[in-house]
Amino acid sequence: MAENEHIVIESGEAAQPFNYAVGMYGSRFFKELRENKKIMGVKCPTCGKVYVPPRGVCGPCFQEMKEFVEVGPGGVIGTYTILRFAFIDPETGHQKPVPYGYGFIKLDGADTLFQHYIDLVDEKKVRIGARVEPVWANERKGTIKDIQYFRVVE
Repeated sequence: MAENEHIVIESGEAAQPFNYAVGMYGSRFFKELRENKKIMGVKCPTCGKVYVPPRGVCGPCFQEMKEFVEVGPGGVIGTYTILRFAFIDPETGHQKPVPYGYGFIKLDGADTLFQHYIDLVDEKKVRIGARVEPVWANERKGTIKDIQYFRVVE
């Protein structure tokens, strides 16, 4: 992303008077989502563990990680929840429609779990171990919402 390009996240009409930098790892992650529909992780040179989203240092090894690797896009649900209680969504300032699924997904090629929404078209198919794939936004902006949600494909 260009130096002067900024991602803006809004909460309804509420102002958020702060800036947050995602750093070089986050920038690469979001750029690949936006431009190439790719999910990138980073691999530890010592233990080989792949982290998604990427981060700079391996937790167990304390080694700096520089090798970016593509993961997924599919994976399996590691754990999940179905929310049925309505609340005000801090991202929009409006009531969040319920029910909706939210889970931790082990993307193919990754060793960590990636948090995201899970589609509930057929709730009976949503289970631990179910195969999922991302549903991409038509207009991608370089945010986590470039993946609208994951859907069960089994």
